[in-house]
Amino acid sequence: MKIQTVIDKMKAYCKGSDKQGHPIDPIKTRDKILWGNTDQECTGIVSTCFASAAVIEKAIELNCNLIISHEALFWNHGDHTDWLKDNEIFQKKTALLDSKGIVVWRNHDYIHSGIPMDGGYVDGIFYGVLDKLGWKGTLYGDMITPISVEFDQPIDGADLIQTCKKAFNLNGVRYIGELHTPVKKVMFPSHLIGGVDNQVLERFEKENFDCMITMEVTDFTVSEYVRDSALLGHPRLGIEVGHFNTEEPGMEYMVKYVNHAIEDPDMPVYFVKSADGFNYIVD
Repeated sequence: MKIQTVIDKMKAYCKGSDKQGHPIDPIKTRDKILWGNTDQECTGIVSTCFASAAVIEKAIELNCNLIISHEALFWNHGDHTDWLKDNEIFQKKTALLDSKGIVVWRNHDYIHSGIPMDGGYVDGIFYGVLDKLGWKGTLYGDMITPISVEFDQPIDGADLIQTCKKAFNLNGVRYIGELHTPVKKVMFPSHLIGGVDNQVLERFEKENFDCMITMEVTDFTVSEYVRDSALLGHPRLGIEVGHFNTEEPGMEYMVKYVNHAIEDPDMPVYFVKSADGFNYIVD
């Protein structure tokens, strides 16, 4: 099967439109061929969050010439490469890709648009997160975009942090607020970098969430609200997992349905973890 056929089948498997029914725009979508020639036979597929040099080397070792990544390949939104012509790391990374004819396709908008589930569609990334945490039975609110959960009984915040650390295989965890917050409702907010912070804060307050597990987080917006809440007698907790760490379980979950999606049970498919990019000195 040609690599382009694999990609086309993966797109067709997903919902491919937003909640208003607007189809993904092939021009504006982030889901581009980021590198390589798709007019070749696919020898195997590696799924990952970020196609780092280590992931590429592992794909070569596994004899896989298609990497499906969730994030950009060349360190900028939109994967523009015109500014990287004389960049030494760009040259080395592309040489590594070319050494074995590796293709990198970004699966971002399609997997977020929805994968088939129980007669409908569910965001493939955040469903994978809930699967990894064992929280699929705790969905609260929007079932199409599963970014909120509610437990039957409160969980101590310190125990919740350990659950995240183990499930996401983290080198450490930053948190803000009251460590031992009794957590009954958890939100996975979108990117807290200034664009939707006020709306997130309003929903967090209105729906009385106890905890947020964050991707990016801005120090002077929602995180400070969480800290002030704890200091003013309303214990709340923010667990700062990181963008790639939060979304990577969705790419791990993708391996469970790739063969079905491309209608080839024999295609080798692997998940290769891009790994926690954060290291900590605590002494």
